[in-house]
Amino acid sequence: MDEEIDTRKINNSFLRDHNYATEVQPVQTLDYIDSIKAFFFSDNGQLRSFTQPEPPLMRRQEAFNRTADIISTVEFNSTGELLATGDKGGRVVVFQREQESKNQPHRRGEYNVYSTFQSHEPEFDYLKSLEIEEKINKIRWLPQQNAAYFLLSTNDKTVKLWKISERDKRPEGYNLKDEEGRIRDPTTITALRVPVLRPMDLMVEATPRRIFSNAHTYHINSISVNSDYETYMSTDDLRINLWNLEITNRSFNIVDIKPANMEELTEVITAAEFHPNQCNTFVYSSSKGSIRLCDMRTSALCDNHSKLFEEPEDPSNRSFFSEIISSISDVKFSHSGRYLMTRDYLTVKVWDINMESKPLETYQVHDYLRSKLCSLYENDCIFDKFECVWNGTDSVLMTGSYNNFFRMFDRNTKRDVTLEASRENSKPRAILKPRKVCVGGKRRKDEISVDSLDFSKKILHTAWHPNENIIAVAATNNLYIFQDKVN
Repeated sequence: MDEEIDTRKINNSFLRDHNYATEVQPVQTLDYIDSIKAFFFSDNGQLRSFTQPEPPLMRRQEAFNRTADIISTVEFNSTGELLATGDKGGRVVVFQREQESKNQPHRRGEYNVYSTFQSHEPEFDYLKSLEIEEKINKIRWLPQQNAAYFLLSTNDKTVKLWKISERDKRPEGYNLKDEEGRIRDPTTITALRVPVLRPMDLMVEATPRRIFSNAHTYHINSISVNSDYETYMSTDDLRINLWNLEITNRSFNIVDIKPANMEELTEVITAAEFHPNQCNTFVYSSSKGSIRLCDMRTSALCDNHSKLFEEPEDPSNRSFFSEIISSISDVKFSHSGRYLMTRDYLTVKVWDINMESKPLETYQVHDYLRSKLCSLYENDCIFDKFECVWNGTDSVLMTGSYNNFFRMFDRNTKRDVTLEASRENSKPRAILKPRKVCVGGKRRKDEISVDSLDFSKKILHTAWHPNENIIAVAATNNLYIFQDKVN
């Protein structure tokens, strides 16, 4: 591809030359907790710190251990101007994109802390003697209708609708209250005052508008907003519920795969998503490697699917781990709605919704781990749930791997690249170098041996800007933001 073409206008330019070299460059490498207090980025080779006002949440920071800081979900809003992250401590941190500046045009891709709030608290179900974690499992943005922003966040049991709004004026001149908010003695009020709005420092408020609870017996693994923007669905291991965004005390069960006898249970639901523009259509995946497309127009309870996408198993490749690695951890509709992308343990598959017999494309994410399945089973890594995302034009796929590696696949050129999200290799404005994993005994200088991979470092959660080549990658308690090369 011609290097003189403006790369900002090319949505698949992450993968472009013949050596699989990439034009991805780091924008920010953020320690999740430190980033709430300060942002670091390079300016003429100098490291500078931009300190944010300390939110009240920071005063409670000592109460959390490091596991609470692990990022559990990442999501851009519909414009890409906001980026929300949730963690195991039940917090949501919203980053806002830096506005373009004539003096510092290179800062356009950076995100500053916009709001941080405690979304969920740990709870205890006394009837079942069950602890309910505060961990944020999923975040989904609602399309912006006015000056405020709305997002849904969920832990294992409860979904909350949050409103994030700005306030830069405050009313003064109350009649019944003094300036500090205390009620005045009515006998001292001798004149009528007209309240006025005075300018104040910008304050971002996050307030819970709806709390959707008591509808799931099992753990919620996904939520999805419908294209009608009036309803959304929440999914647990055995059921899918449909909610109206205005009604909190009632939901409709649209899928129920719970058997009469739990000993006969053979599969669970792992993920679900609405079609991007058909409000009656949704899809859900299972632990047996199947994907079911359902149409809510056929019946109120969509136990009978409209289409079943399932790849026949090759008997010659069957092993003890076959069923485990075939479990689908994530399913995503393409932006056009024509394709489905699924992620199982070793591969990413693209399905045409008009062809159920086999996947249209199959991409090997880390096939070199087939020889390591036994040890991965022993350390429970084989049960890791990796997510996958499309780019804005559905031409490039991205998903995570181990050793802080993440993979990109170009559907047009069939090229792929492995990149690493690490502080050592993520200097701002530098070009990321592709990484390669060596399986055999002989290893080149720039390769890493499969035996040297660190399985405690894993990229489970990623997000892609809806319109531009900007990606967010969560690695434990670090958030990496990369963008296409800016000339």
